[in-house]
Amino acid sequence: MSNTYNLYLVIIDGHNKQKLFIRGNRKVSLTPAGMLLRKRAEEILELHDKTFNELNAPKTEICGDIYIGGGESYAMQIIAKAARAVRDEHPAVRFHIFSGDSATIAERLDKGLIDFGVFIGVRDLSRYDSLRLPLSDTWGVLMRKDSPLSQKEKISPEDLWDKQLLLSRQTLGKSGVTEWFNKPVEELNVVGTGNLLYNTSLLVKEGLGYAVTLDKIINTTGDSDLCFRPLYPDLISHLEIAWKKHEAFSRCAEVFLEKLRNLI
Repeated sequence: MSNTYNLYLVIIDGHNKQKLFIRGNRKVSLTPAGMLLRKRAEEILELHDKTFNELNAPKTEICGDIYIGGGESYAMQIIAKAARAVRDEHPAVRFHIFSGDSATIAERLDKGLIDFGVFIGVRDLSRYDSLRLPLSDTWGVLMRKDSPLSQKEKISPEDLWDKQLLLSRQTLGKSGVTEWFNKPVEELNVVGTGNLLYNTSLLVKEGLGYAVTLDKIINTTGDSDLCFRPLYPDLISHLEIAWKKHEAFSRCAEVFLEKLRNLI
């Protein structure tokens, strides 16, 4: 007789049941429905805390929390400059940065879990209000300095067709990189994916493959084992910071947006 037990969630109507846990002899694991419920519960608690803090912020001073999501990009430095300008005048303001690909950032922005989302590259932002940041990103290849392609000044699509590639989820999204390859991604030799370039750079350092990514995120100067070569034809991505239309901002979020507009 099996010692495996199933726990179920009864939906509101009392008839539709979803299995949440599978309990074995030594461990309990979540089903896909259980993982979804956990994710939604975490989001509800996160939104509750964010709303509670906003409603209870003192009315006599500018203080509170600002939540910003974005992909990895050196152009995020302008966000940092605006944050510094806010903190210089209002030291009780705190900033919370969430890193992720554009789909994840859009999801969190839509749910109210972040105040602002920074998007890299091509994306329809018509349902948001947005500002274009005055900095742009250059796409290229991160590789070992002793790699054969390191001798080239720029990297063409054909150079990578037969190489082991490490691609970010941003690359596989609406960045324009997939079109630059002039070949379906399914026909490329993609040996790994990730969403944080530092971790991917460790794979590059070990010789696992070439990472197609943005410039100036990983330091390749000095005694680094890595180097960066831009793509050819050139591929440049612009950045937009977006927020929900008709958003009821906290006072500190309004101040941050004002500082950012002044910088731009």
